[in-house]
Amino acid sequence: MVKMYGIPNCDTIKKARRWLDDHGVAYEFHDYKKAGVDEAILTAWTGQLGWESLLNKRSTTWRQLDEAAKADLDERQAIQIMLAHPSIIKRPLLDDGKQLHLGFKADQYAQLF
Repeated sequence: MVKMYGIPNCDTIKKARRWLDDHGVAYEFHDYKKAGVDEAILTAWTGQLGWESLLNKRSTTWRQLDEAAKADLDERQAIQIMLAHPSIIKRPLLDDGKQLHLGFKADQYAQLF
């Protein structure tokens, strides 16, 4: 089954979920705010997508971090930040069972499904 990760009040998540619903694609939604994210799965995602792709440096959460936390980031530090602040993870993250897809574009989803 397809699994979507994100936070429900995100506009991009709403668009992606609407697209999946409108096209009859069954999926499970994992809410970072309620369920959090597991370190092992986050480490696997960074291995596939790279931590730079997952860490949303344009988010409000990123801007609220102190400068020391943002300085000289590496993968381990980025994972710790994402674990502490899951809403900083770019979204949606879609796991179709074969590979991970980050972000939402209707034409990309149309090719997947």
